[in-house]
Amino acid sequence: MVLKKPWLWTVSLLAIPLLMMSSSGVLASETSFSTRSAISFNAYLTQLRQEANALGIDKTTIDTAFPQIKRFKQSTPSKQTPNLPASLETYLPISVSEANVITARAYFKEHKDELERLGEKYGVQPRFILALWGIESNYGAHTVSYPVLSVTASLAYESREPSIYKSEFFAALNILSQKRMAFDDLRGSRTGGMGQIQFSPSMYLDYAQDGNSDGNKDIWNNTLDALASAADFLKHRGWKSQETWGRQVKVPQGFDAKLASLSLKKTFSQWSGLGLTRFDGSALPARNDMFVSLIMPDGPSGRKYLIYDNYRSLLGWRNSDYFAISVTYLSERLK
Repeated sequence: MVLKKPWLWTVSLLAIPLLMMSSSGVLASETSFSTRSAISFNAYLTQLRQEANALGIDKTTIDTAFPQIKRFKQSTPSKQTPNLPASLETYLPISVSEANVITARAYFKEHKDELERLGEKYGVQPRFILALWGIESNYGAHTVSYPVLSVTASLAYESREPSIYKSEFFAALNILSQKRMAFDDLRGSRTGGMGQIQFSPSMYLDYAQDGNSDGNKDIWNNTLDALASAADFLKHRGWKSQETWGRQVKVPQGFDAKLASLSLKKTFSQWSGLGLTRFDGSALPARNDMFVSLIMPDGPSGRKYLIYDNYRSLLGWRNSDYFAISVTYLSERLK
């Protein structure tokens, strides 16, 4: 069953050209950037083909795919392209617009039963699953379609640190081999993010799910597959269904900003002792059974948050506070 999409309230989200890479897969030996820049892309493909054979990837897949791989050239941004928002104060109204919130609420109401079944199965609150979908692809409406093998091979060829892109290239080959997908069906963004939830190829291999039990894991065209896959990723990143993500807080004047770090954890009582309060000025929860961190994505003059382990799970999806806060903010608007 594919979720129906409301015909109203479509909105274009701010596209963030970041690829969320997982670390699965075997990394092949590296060729230095100076050496790669001295050879043609076709010669580089020959090297990738040799490495694919050495990794034991199915020969039929290699023979079929490699003749179709072409150089994918990233377009140069126009001088007229506006700058990205400079702070969360300007970023959040774009990434989580009112139209986005209205659409999310419509989906949440229309498909409440399906979302609750996913939430119960994977141990992730439905509002977070829906928010991830909304932020990543505007509920499946904002996806781009480039050949993933051409994109990842080209990025590896052009990058000074190609190992991640090469790992994703070989993961994409394995998708073709294991799932018997056609080359033209394996498509994604200009950085290799695929489908309605922008999974990298390695994330697909590790976490893709058959959400509607039809025997396929189609994160491109089947929304239930996409949502189930997102939930499975969060489940395996340690998501805690009985906890939320964090809260916005206030800090006292003269507070030591060096205490804002993901590597530093304290109890609520300890943070209270340092003068932190809820955003409305009331006291933090009086509990010592959780260890949480303080972050200031925009520095001491910007928003401050105490974040919990579920927030860290979102950073495992994409290591960006702006991304994670967009997801959590949209989820709050769904409560």
